[in-house]
Amino acid sequence: MSVPGEGGGDDKAMSDINVVPLVDIMLVLLIIFLITIPVITQTVPVELPKVANQPTKTKPENVTVAVNATGDVFWNQSRVPDDQALLELVKSVAVQDPQPEIHIRGDGRAKFESVGRVIYLIQRGGVVKVGFITEPDRGLR
Repeated sequence: MSVPGEGGGDDKAMSDINVVPLVDIMLVLLIIFLITIPVITQTVPVELPKVANQPTKTKPENVTVAVNATGDVFWNQSRVPDDQALLELVKSVAVQDPQPEIHIRGDGRAKFESVGRVIYLIQRGGVVKVGFITEPDRGLR
């Protein structure tokens, strides 16, 4: 190490930045944040519901209503011509005892309006149990 002004060395100013104090300060701040973050993020203790994804047990009396990408509605496997016909079909199964479940299979490309209209007609028809059929998450992201 040379000190300027001694022994005939260069008298130029030092142009390098000393980063050691900066690193020391950043490490101290990191430690402070690591210690204080768990204290700050405390929330109100609540009992969250447990996830129980049961596979659907399809019973023969259950009804499947499908909505394809163009908005066409299918009752089990047959196409329903209009909303009034769907409402009559829903009313016919709503009076059964026990009342069957209606499972809705909506195409991913279908408009929300089409599926919403089907849900509204099922509600007007008096069916209590309605479920949605989806594909299981295969972990593909």
